[in-house]
Amino acid sequence: MYYEIYVDSLFLVNFVMNLYLLLLVNQSTFRTATRLRLLSGAAVGAILYMVPFLWNGPPLLKYGIGIVTGTAGMLFTAFCIHSVRAFGRLVEMLLLWSLLMGGVLLFLIKRVPFVRNSMSGIFGIIGVGTVFYLWITYWQEHRRKKNNICSVTLIRGDVKLKVSALIDSGNSLVEPISGKPVSIIETHIFKSLWKEPPPYYRAIPFHSIGKKRGILQGYLLPEIRIEWNGVEKVCRDVYIAVCDEQISGSKEDLEPKKQSAEQAIGIRMLLNPILFEKQEAV
Repeated sequence: MYYEIYVDSLFLVNFVMNLYLLLLVNQSTFRTATRLRLLSGAAVGAILYMVPFLWNGPPLLKYGIGIVTGTAGMLFTAFCIHSVRAFGRLVEMLLLWSLLMGGVLLFLIKRVPFVRNSMSGIFGIIGVGTVFYLWITYWQEHRRKKNNICSVTLIRGDVKLKVSALIDSGNSLVEPISGKPVSIIETHIFKSLWKEPPPYYRAIPFHSIGKKRGILQGYLLPEIRIEWNGVEKVCRDVYIAVCDEQISGSKEDLEPKKQSAEQAIGIRMLLNPILFEKQEAV
């Protein structure tokens, strides 16, 4: 038995499905990949998947080689991976979304006649995939608002300080001149980074419920590394403002049964959510 396979159609189908999967993985990793890297990763994955079929060999072997090389190729192209742990986490998320998307599509094809008929073409695949992607994106944003505790490493020269941080949706502070987002840290964290206060600072105006308006002292930090669910995002030249008040209570002020491990040791930083909208290298 012989089958005719059109290379352009096979590439397009694989490219579209790869792109949806990479978009979902990117949603789970602070949106660290740029659009160009996502498109390039989807294309590389589709090409590497087809390459093993150009030579004669056992079908299962060719299929396995195509899956392994295609998966690795599109992940390394789409994301800047610096560790085995990060690669493993990305593979885990990619497999999870693949199984979930495949299960949903299989269910719709078998149970919904309209979808079964429309899935015969590439536009049907794009339509169903778009609906699935939008639904997952909405669910992830809702989940992220509930699970908004992460670990942040503050880096200034040889000084590295790791703190627990809250992704604060209410923090809309920006540095007035550059418009860059501003995150907030406690005073003792600031003193651990700078043994002596710098002779200069940026005035960060703010408004709050308890205090109508005021000025915070802002400083430019060379680099911070944000880790959330095993994935790391690097942000450079980040403005931080110093807060004289304690951001969160001590361990005794919290309820360990209802709080996460990071919350149990206290939140020392309020991250500006705009940081996660920037397309920066990981």
